Amino acid sequence: MESIGARVASLLPEGRTHKTIASEVGMTPDAFSRALRGERGFAAIELARLADLLGADLHFLITGEPDPARLVIAARHEYDPATGRRHVPGADDDSQGLADVELAYRQAELSHLAKSQLPTSTEQARELLGTDFIRPFVDRLESLGIDVVRLPGLSTAYSFTVAGRAVIVVPGSGNWFRENWSLAHELGHLVLDHTDPNSMRAARDRHERAANAFAADLLLPEDIVRGFDWTGLTPSDLASRVWDLGISTDALANRLASLRIPTSPIVGEWAGSPTQRLLRRHWIPTEDGDPITKRMDAASTRRFPLALQDAHLALIAEGVLQKDTLAWMLGVEPESLEVDEPTPASSLPPADLAAVLGI
Repeated sequence: MESIGARVASLLPEGRTHKTIASEVGMTPDAFSRALRGERGFAAIELARLADLLGADLHFLITGEPDPARLVIAARHEYDPATGRRHVPGADDDSQGLADVELAYRQAELSHLAKSQLPTSTEQARELLGTDFIRPFVDRLESLGIDVVRLPGLSTAYSFTVAGRAVIVVPGSGNWFRENWSLAHELGHLVLDHTDPNSMRAARDRHERAANAFAADLLLPEDIVRGFDWTGLTPSDLASRVWDLGISTDALANRLASLRIPTSPIVGEWAGSPTQRLLRRHWIPTEDGDPITKRMDAASTRRFPLALQDAHLALIAEGVLQKDTLAWMLGVEPESLEVDEPTPASSLPPADLAAVLGI
């Protein structure tokens, strides 16, 4: 079984010496090193300070299990090829936004939002999402009771379950192809029950690889990908397939390489270029207007599920909640938001006030 020392060691940040960390938690370097090796125990105060310093779950450090009362969040990690490590560099800056999203759901618990019914595999997910689900991906997910929140300013995508409701939170970046991958990746975390961000580093790496594999299988099923001829592509052909599949040039190139499918040099040439550049230069629109910009606009717009908004509206009307959280969800000032609220007794007409008071 993993020791407390091993769990602490797995969470130590790179670039900081054991001596520095030991000093910050009130330990000598020797005592800290011995505790990491399991040759001495950590005092309660030392563990509490370490949990605070590392942003870790104290319950996890002590028991090896997540705190059942704590919201646990999976995230889309960035991979650093130089170090071979996966991390979420913007996690600290994202924490307040995620806490606000959690609060919105906690406040809505009294409305008894329906619990999510997650698929159990990529095959079942594709079946439930239906054909041609890429464009209406968000709506199709919410038809399954899997909520999607979009918040501009987030550094990456996250997922969690609160009060039985599965939630995926994506940044409002305008990159619709990255959003599609993030939605599929976080759906993978939810389906595969990757709910402990404080797990050992090796486990986190396994989780990320599994979520990426889930996303690849969902968005680029092998049978569909192999059904195309990839050797005789023109840039226009590649742009058309990227648009229809709803993925980036990099994601497509990686999938083709992983399946060892022979491709035209065109695929490799565009893999390192912005997907939007390929589309703007070579895609021939089959729709009126400017569909590329429409997709960008949709992927940048702040959004909260209507089911969550309706829950807040109902509880506000009952006088259970104030409208501040709903206003935050909508990105407006509470004073400007007109909703159905209980009428204060003091503002009732005199005859109605007398009836309420029984006089």
